Amino acid sequence: MSPFVIPRPDIASLPVTGTSARFPVRRIYCVGRNYLAHVREMNEGADERDPPFFFQKPADSIVHDGENVPYPTLTKSLHHEVELVVAISKGGARIPQEQALDHVFGYGVGIDLTRRDLQTVAKDKGWPWEMGKSFDHSAPLSALAPASEVGHRADLAITLAVNGKTRQSSTVAHMTWSVPEIISKLSEHYRLEPGDIIMTGTPEGVGAVAAGDVIEASVEGLPSLKVTLTEPLSS
Repeated sequence: MSPFVIPRPDIASLPVTGTSARFPVRRIYCVGRNYLAHVREMNEGADERDPPFFFQKPADSIVHDGENVPYPTLTKSLHHEVELVVAISKGGARIPQEQALDHVFGYGVGIDLTRRDLQTVAKDKGWPWEMGKSFDHSAPLSALAPASEVGHRADLAITLAVNGKTRQSSTVAHMTWSVPEIISKLSEHYRLEPGDIIMTGTPEGVGAVAAGDVIEASVEGLPSLKVTLTEPLSS
């Protein structure tokens, strides 16, 4: 007999290259404003070396490679943001930068889908970003490649194409805050645990997408990600 009064939700997880085992996802943390050119294209007037700040997406907002993404409700301006994804396998709080990479299981690529119009309203009113960032199906994520196989390179090309046309093209070397810096700073705010995912911010070139669009995201040497936007769900 189940100890739960309702059926237990499934555990979100991601495939891992080279194995049939999966990586269980506990939380998804996202870094805001982590590429200088993106900060400038958004005309936010932010200090370009502000400390990193974070928001979260629910683990059940994950969309896997090859799946469909229904166009979300309440928006007329859905934007793509390609991001390097970091998977945490070793927990810790106040992690020193020089030890941060010891906590990394592996890497992948993600798309931070954003209801830009709702995010803009939230910014203007000083509200949290969740309604613009943390909706259903807002976190397409690729399979993960173990760091033991791909290493910890900081100069990987990162790209995103819509219907075969490149829109975002940069390298992760252009991140304002490196992966070790992100892990260290995030672990001051939250104790990181195995199963945590970090989406590390997006380069310039973000833009709107529509139902019917095919979005392809890649980070050099890592599993790719392809999703298709479909019409909104009717119910």
